Amino acid sequence: MVEDSHTSAPSGDSEGSAVGDAESAKGEESADQSAEVAASEPAELSPEERDQLAAAYTDSFGVVEEKSVVRGKIIRMTDTYVVLSVGYKSDGLIVRSEFRDDPDVKIGDEVDVFIEQREDAQGHLVLSRKKARILQAWKRIQAALDGDEAVEGTIKRRTKGGLVVNLYGIEAFLPGSQIDVKPIRDFEAYVGRTMEVKVVKINYASDNVVVSHKMLIEKDMEAQKAAILGKLEKGQVLEGVIKNITTFGAFVDLGGIDGLLHVTDISWGRTPHPEKTLDLQQQVKVVVLDFDEEKRRISLGMKQLKPHPWDEIAHLNVGDKIKGRVVNVTDYGAFIEVRPGVEGLIHVSEMSWSQHLRSPSEFVQAGDQVEAMILSIEREAHKMGLGLKQLKENPWERSNFKETYCVDSRHTGTVRNITHYGVFVELEEGVDGLVHISDMSWVRKLKHPSEIAKVAEPLDVVVRDLDTENRRLSLSHKHCQENPWDSFAEVLYKGSTHDGTVLKLTDKVAILSLPQGVEGIAFLKNIVKADGATAVVGESLPFVVLDFQRDEQRVILSHTHTFKTPAERAPDEVRKTSRSTKRAIADVNKGVEKSTLGDMDALASLKKGLESKPAKKEPKEDKKKADPSSQKSDSSASSDEKAR
Repeated sequence: MVEDSHTSAPSGDSEGSAVGDAESAKGEESADQSAEVAASEPAELSPEERDQLAAAYTDSFGVVEEKSVVRGKIIRMTDTYVVLSVGYKSDGLIVRSEFRDDPDVKIGDEVDVFIEQREDAQGHLVLSRKKARILQAWKRIQAALDGDEAVEGTIKRRTKGGLVVNLYGIEAFLPGSQIDVKPIRDFEAYVGRTMEVKVVKINYASDNVVVSHKMLIEKDMEAQKAAILGKLEKGQVLEGVIKNITTFGAFVDLGGIDGLLHVTDISWGRTPHPEKTLDLQQQVKVVVLDFDEEKRRISLGMKQLKPHPWDEIAHLNVGDKIKGRVVNVTDYGAFIEVRPGVEGLIHVSEMSWSQHLRSPSEFVQAGDQVEAMILSIEREAHKMGLGLKQLKENPWERSNFKETYCVDSRHTGTVRNITHYGVFVELEEGVDGLVHISDMSWVRKLKHPSEIAKVAEPLDVVVRDLDTENRRLSLSHKHCQENPWDSFAEVLYKGSTHDGTVLKLTDKVAILSLPQGVEGIAFLKNIVKADGATAVVGESLPFVVLDFQRDEQRVILSHTHTFKTPAERAPDEVRKTSRSTKRAIADVNKGVEKSTLGDMDALASLKKGLESKPAKKEPKEDKKKADPSSQKSDSSASSDEKAR
């Protein structure tokens, strides 16, 4: 039997049809077989004998199943076809091109073939060697995947994202990330090489196979790691090669397993970046600091192979002066490297005698060479406290300090801090004083000191009090000028009229601005105008001085008194006189420790006399001549003056 044109690969390729001399060979072969049968057949056979002979002939051939792989023997070869016998009643024919991979094939060789069809339309046995090889290749690949076994393949070519590997005639994909444990940049260098790979995934729907070479390398490395970890001990000294350098350290290859050499374990001194100390592929000696057998992690150190630098400064003690280099400046201080591996901290509070903490960068910068004093040493904890200000004399302990900052001495300082109650002024480094808000201005009623003072700006002050024991200075800004209230008393006497502007209105009083640069107050009922309207903020009106209080630095005014007659003002003055009488009696009672009957009579007489005393308007000429201080002292006894 000669095979028709039905042999094809799984991918659907057709091999061609058996024509020409193949059909001639078929005719000749059939004729020969017919002649042989006719010669051997008896002249006459009964029907029973014919059936028995046919059954015996049929049973002499094996049974083959379609879509299966069987072993066939080459019995004839031509330039175009190869004829094989598979033990069936007819032989099969395979196109010679399917044997291109085996040019040395010859008659008598046995090969695996795939039974595509036992009989085609012409009764031919349809075989395929290519399909048999592909089917067997898939079985071997599946077996490698199931058994987690490595298979050997040949790199055919480079493709997008990786390489194409030939596995038993099947093309598999090897991703670039699975070629090696380290990144691969030149894929072309692997083309044509034979490589062991592990089958990772099979997709029969798309005839796709994914393999990995990296997994085999990692498997070998895991075995090496386990062997190395089994022999590791803390404190063991090993040799390795710098494999990779990062910002936080370096990875050292110990011969199959990597260990981490942290940046802090490279040197006793500061290491800004491992690249400045180590090089790739550098041979180094390291000591095992710790390891985790389960997580396969090893911590290594280099500085531990050298003596600890703190052992070399046993001669240093508290109070000694040392020199060093500023290696780091933080918000709270600066670190000084006394020698590699030995550092001390200068806290910002130890940089200056000033009580106002500032940024350490105002005193030192990284890289500066400085001299400092040792304030504390913790040798076991490897900590050292240093100070800069201790190298300078404390200004409060200076011999001439009291003479320099004596009471009433005048100075110019710098405003360092402003609070709601006052201003802190630095007269020199380490010498600060407080200017209370009440000592900021003679005439202005400040809500906050920032209305006059600004941080970092100069301010003139006068020393009002000095307490060297508690290191306190009381300062005043207003005492840098003469008290203007002495001159105000001659102008703002009671009864005098002045123009004023309403600056602010509160629930009870109005704040007024007077031409003399002083602020006065008026009760709300006393800013009512002649038309019955109340004055508003920004409005300027004439005001009469009702009271001038020098010591309290207060001026009480009234606009209504500019247009009211004395009779209209009398009820208010009577009420004020009554209040003045009560205050006078209260002052007398305060001065009496033990009351006697005579004292009580005297008080009764005094009260009667005060209440019966008529309100008397003082001439304007006399007011101008009156002494302001005497006017204030007589205010409790003169109800008419109090009313004005």
